[in-house]
Amino acid sequence: VCEEGKDGRDTRPSWLQGQAPRVGTYGKLKQMKRAVRRQALATVCEEAKCPNIAECWGGESATATIMLMGDTCTRGCRFCAIKTSRAPPPLDPAEPQRVAEQVATWGVDYIVLTSVDRDDVEDGGAAHIAETVRAIKRASQERLRVEVLAPDFSGRAGCVDEVAGSGVDVFA
Repeated sequence: VCEEGKDGRDTRPSWLQGQAPRVGTYGKLKQMKRAVRRQALATVCEEAKCPNIAECWGGESATATIMLMGDTCTRGCRFCAIKTSRAPPPLDPAEPQRVAEQVATWGVDYIVLTSVDRDDVEDGGAAHIAETVRAIKRASQERLRVEVLAPDFSGRAGCVDEVAGSGVDVFA
């Protein structure tokens, strides 16, 4: 149900309306963007064109969702703005360590990892995600809590077990 605006037109409900970024958050947002570019990291925040990026990256407790395994997905979901290809570039074996070293310097307590779907990789990227979690835990001396928003691994339970057993704090 829409509410009536000042000019008599319907507006979005109050629970759907976002807050404009607060003054002073732009510097933090810019700093996070530079760090992500410097390390050639992909974030779902940017790749999916998330409208809340200023709130997450520039807020009091900055949160970034790192997107592992590149910026190109093997599936073509119509609701998603991420690039797709049946044959994306190969996985970068240095990515887990690069991600770990970078996020350990951000001064955050919590990091979210997600990924593109990689149906072209035998295990769907499970080993790559698990190694990233382990690398983050080592680089942060177990200080950072890590959440993984995992792909479906085409229903392979062994892949789920690999990520779930990596030391991840929250698995979804």
